[in-house]
Amino acid sequence: MEKIKYQEENHLSVYEFKELLIASTLGERRPVTDINRLETMLQHANLILTARKHGRLVGVARSITDQAFCTYLSDLAVHQDYQKQGIGKTLILKTKAAYPLAKLILLSAPKAVGFYPKIGMSKHPHCYFLDDPTRIT
Repeated sequence: MEKIKYQEENHLSVYEFKELLIASTLGERRPVTDINRLETMLQHANLILTARKHGRLVGVARSITDQAFCTYLSDLAVHQDYQKQGIGKTLILKTKAAYPLAKLILLSAPKAVGFYPKIGMSKHPHCYFLDDPTRIT
């Protein structure tokens, strides 16, 4: 049985990325019908770690980091057929290890809320986001 191969892949194929997003259910909250937007997401991330089995992409951690203070883990996706095997946890640990001084930050997908506390991550009560700038008064 071949082990999962983890590596940095900052030039990941947009089509592989799209397929994995869909296969992981993260595609429900990502613009998978807009290839140009997905390509831009990949181009502007500065840390992309992958998990592959027999060459097949089964996991990805896409991050934006300043390398010293914070790393924002924007996408953590594991193919549904490979979940509950430690791939997501390993991708998180490898993301943190890439820049150990930087605090690892993420916003959980609704289906993954229970996962992060189980692996030892802390919840932060003061997170805010803005999608619609017309809401600013």
